[in-house]
Parts: sequence; C-alpha cells; structure tokens
Amino acid sequence: MTLTFFTNPMSRGRIVRWMLEEVGEPYEAVLVDWTDKPSALTDVNPLGKVPTIVHDGAVVSEAAAICAYLAGAFPAAGLAPRPEERAPYLRWMFFTAGPLEAAMVDKVLGVTVPPDKQGMVGYASFARAVDTLERAIEAHDYIAGDRFTAADVYVGSAVAWFTQFGLLEKRETFMRYLDRLQQRPAWQRAVAIDDALLAEAAQR
Repeated sequence: MTLTFFTNPMSRGRIVRWMLEEVGEPYEAVLVDWTDKPSALTDVNPLGKVPTIVHDGAVVSEAAAICAYLAGAFPAAGLAPRPEERAPYLRWMFFTAGPLEAAMVDKVLGVTVPPDKQGMVGYASFARAVDTLERAIEAHDYIAGDRFTAADVYVGSAVAWFTQFGLLEKRETFMRYLDRLQQRPAWQRAVAIDDALLAEAAQR
C-alpha cells in the first residue's frame, strides 16, 4: 500500500492531515511550495491543488472527498458512516463543503445577495446558512449522530477555521463542538505536525 499526501501547512491540507492521523495508516507527506509545485503533483492534479492524495495509484482531490474516500478505504478506523448515520454524514459534510463555504467566501468578498436573488445561490442568505449549521450541530454530540465520523473532521475543521478568522460567530454550540473534537489525540498530533512545519518555514 502506498499513500502519498501533497500538502502545505497553510492550506486545507490541515484537514486531511487530521483525517490521516485518525486513520492511523502510514503515509508519505510531500510539502508543496506555492511558487514551485512539483511535477509529481501537477502530473496527477493539473490544477496543482493541495490537498491531493494518491492511494495505490488512485488520485483524490478536494478535502471533503478525501475524507470520505479515506473513511471508506480504511474501514478498520471506524470513520465511515453506519447505515443510520449515512444521510446526515453526507448531508452535512457536503453542505459545509458547498453552500456554507460559498456563504463564507461571499462574506470575505463583500458579496450581499439581494432578497429576490437568494433562490439563485445555494445558501439563500449568510444568516440562514449559519443558523442551519448550528441546528445540525446542536442536534447531537457529533454531526452524524452520537459517534465521531469522518464528517466531523471536515465540518469541525471548517468551524475551527471560520471562527478563528472571524467569519463565523463563536456561538456556544460551535465552541462546545470544537472542544469535543480538539480533545482527540489525532487532532492534537496533526496540529503539532503542521504547526512545527510552519515554525520551521518561518525560520528559513
């Protein structure tokens, strides 16, 4: 088994690093310089995007897709959904990757959707998107139910990122959820690895 992980510690690669640490299988991390992307990456992903993984020749990009793929590829880790978890697992992982991400990007860009155009965007309004996420999180301890899954890696990473940069209000529901996730040893290992890489890069 070969598993290659193209990443940069200042990217969504941090999501996949956490997922890989949860999976617990050996992987090779290839650090990507924004100004000098290796041909090993651009050969498999012409956009040169990170994160990208190559697992026994299979190429997967997009952080949510990678989380879902790894959960299925390594079932022993117990991160894939059980039958009763499958619907919320898929719903909220891809709600976060799609409508919520779009709402956050539009906020950064200063885009305000007029009320008569809200049906044209996937999130209707920023406030409704955030309220929808909050209701999903407060329904259970974890996003797909009462058990941690790969969906929590993605959703939790998004909540952490958006609250850190002030895009998402630090509501009690969000912060309690993050506190549960950040107790996980795999999260702590992943953060330590990427933070050490950032510190090393800053000293160069």
